[in-house]
Amino acid sequence: MSFSPLAGLRVLDLTSVVVGPVCTARLALYGAEVIKLESPDGDLMRGLGGQSPTGQHSGTYLHLNRGKRNICIDLKKPGAAEVVRRLVETSDIIIANMRPQALARLQLDHEAVLREFPDKIYCLITGYGLAGPYAGFPTYDSVIQAASGIAGLSAMRDGTPAYVPLVMCDHVVGEIAAGAVLAAVIRRKADGVGAFVEVPMFETMASFVLQEHLAQQSFVPPVGPPGDQRLLNPHNRPVKTQDGWISFTINTDKQVRAFLEATGRDELIGDPRFGTVAARANNVHLWFEIRGAALTKHSTRQWLEIFRKADIAAMPCHDIGSLCDDEHLTAVGLLRRELHPVEGETVAIRSSVVADGDALSAKGFSQPKGWESAQIATELGFSLEAVADLIATNTVMASAAGGGL
Repeated sequence: MSFSPLAGLRVLDLTSVVVGPVCTARLALYGAEVIKLESPDGDLMRGLGGQSPTGQHSGTYLHLNRGKRNICIDLKKPGAAEVVRRLVETSDIIIANMRPQALARLQLDHEAVLREFPDKIYCLITGYGLAGPYAGFPTYDSVIQAASGIAGLSAMRDGTPAYVPLVMCDHVVGEIAAGAVLAAVIRRKADGVGAFVEVPMFETMASFVLQEHLAQQSFVPPVGPPGDQRLLNPHNRPVKTQDGWISFTINTDKQVRAFLEATGRDELIGDPRFGTVAARANNVHLWFEIRGAALTKHSTRQWLEIFRKADIAAMPCHDIGSLCDDEHLTAVGLLRRELHPVEGETVAIRSSVVADGDALSAKGFSQPKGWESAQIATELGFSLEAVADLIATNTVMASAAGGGL
């Protein structure tokens, strides 16, 4: 029996790019029916996320939008409002990451929706909280990385700010938004009350940074400078081996002793500067310089064998190619090949979540624009003639390869 706790719930997906699609992809994975509404221009990530055989579905778009039904509507057309109203009316959850001003112009802001449909769950993912002076400002992941202090952490360590080469803020905030929606679903099931849930990227990522790096300034008065000095140490990096790089972490006194023995540094085992957690914290720079020294005596594989015998957490430092070939990921079947209706053979990534012994799997492929436009419009109660008129006037746009009338 498949794990689909959200079966029977419909989500209207008014999101694009990464943060919103991450949220709705999670809800689809848990069994919700997700209807993605796209404009004729389409989600920017269809092209922004890299090349594809047809130019319609970048790799990023494929992975973040599978399991969703697609309807394409020109919201500027006079007849679009009724189609969208019926979508809202028949949905349990509305997720949006458009700027509040744009949503208000379309009468799709949370106030307008909840005024008419107070039992709906409305989740707005914003760049900056609505109550602050930055409300409504445009933003992207890299801007939030800088504003929240993530890029600045690199400056504290290396002298130059740098972005993490991954849209990590979008992923983190999208997952948190999905969790907030699930909490609202539980409340609605108990008392029938809808909810407005706002998840701002800036505040969310600032909280993430400060939870670790407010550190000594978490106290009044402060007991030291901000920042976890272990994480900010320039030697806190993967270590060079004879043929590549290896990553390991040693935190407990037992692990430190095992590491010093495994790497032939027995003379340091009794050194009081490194014998306890507190001592290593007081000598953090010297300690990380010692543990970050190159290990070129052996290959990465040899060091992994040595560290595993010593029960030290260690793994190779993968690049994307070697990650895809990792023996563990291969064994658990994280990647598989499948056919997409317009892009041909693709590589799909299964969910990392396993429930009742089975890995979750989003049903269906990432759809071309308007793939189910006609079918969804019919389900909303429009007659075949009305659907044909909506398509003829380009109010609703249907994919030539998708389901037609």
